[in-house]
Order: sequence, then C-alpha cells, then structure tokens
Amino acid sequence: MNLTIRNMTGIAIMTALCCILGPFTVPIGPVPVSLSTLAIFLCVYVLGTRDAVFAVGLYILLGLFGLPVFSGFAGGFAKVFGPTGGYIVGYLFLAVISGWFIDRFPAKRIYLHLVGMLLGEAVLYVFGTAWFMLLMQMPLKEALLLCVVPFIPFDLVKMGLATALGIGVRTALTKSGLVDYAGNER
Repeated sequence: MNLTIRNMTGIAIMTALCCILGPFTVPIGPVPVSLSTLAIFLCVYVLGTRDAVFAVGLYILLGLFGLPVFSGFAGGFAKVFGPTGGYIVGYLFLAVISGWFIDRFPAKRIYLHLVGMLLGEAVLYVFGTAWFMLLMQMPLKEALLLCVVPFIPFDLVKMGLATALGIGVRTALTKSGLVDYAGNER
C-alpha cells in the first residue's frame, strides 16, 4: 500500500468534510438524520474506495477519541459504543460497498452507482439496527419503525445529491489529470 502526499491530503480533506457535515442533524427520533452518509458517498466519489475507507476510519477515530464530529455534535466512546454506534461503525461498510460499485462502473452507468449506494445503505441499516436492538432490548419491528423506515426518504435524497455532486467532482478530477476514474493518483 503506497500512500502519497496527494493521497494523504485527499484523505485529510475528506475526513474534514465528514467532521463538518456529520454533526448536523434533523432530530426525528432516537436516531437522528445526519449528513454523514452524504459525506461518505462524496468521499468515495472523490477518493476512490481505498482512500475513502481511510478517511471514514479516521473520522470514526476522531469521534471515538472525543471530537464532537458525530450527530448532534457528540463524540467519545459512549457515542460509538452506545445505541446508535452500530450506524457509526457501519459507515465503513457503506464506504466499501458503495465504493466498489462507484469505482468499477463509469458514470454513464449511474444506476449501478445507485445500486451500490442502496446495498451499502442496506448493510448500514442491518448492522446499525441489530446493534440498536441488542443494546435497547427492542424487537425487530419496533426497531425498524424507529431506525429505518423514517430514514429511507432522506437517504434517497442524499444518494441523489451525492451522485450529482460526486460524478461532477470525479469528472473534473479525471479531466484535470489528477486521478483516473478509479480514484488512483496519476
């Protein structure tokens, strides 16, 4: 694995984007709507899967050690290991799965980018909801009504926004000669 200064700079910038967008929320229940998934999708488009996973991992570590980068300007071990912590850890799965599709299929096959985002989001929901159910001792139906159903419309909008912005940024980076489509430095 060879990280160049350009890769590290991109990872730092996109980690900062996650830290800036992540705390902003719309409280609709015990699991708020945050802009974290939008930031993660943008990380994948800009950096490619490998570097996006590094950026998301760094974002999680910063929050784990107390920086207020998670929803509602929270951070620390209690947030990561609390009822909504499964969603935070699930961000890594979201980056890997959505990134795999975004890196492998050109922008003209945008529907496959959306398939990857939907699959990544589904894994995020499964992981986060299972964690929530375990810690809150809640049955599946009630957990789904609290932690998944209200978020579907918001997440679909974030996917659309990320796709529109992400393809534009990725295209500009490719045309500039800074990266190839897979997010690799030239």
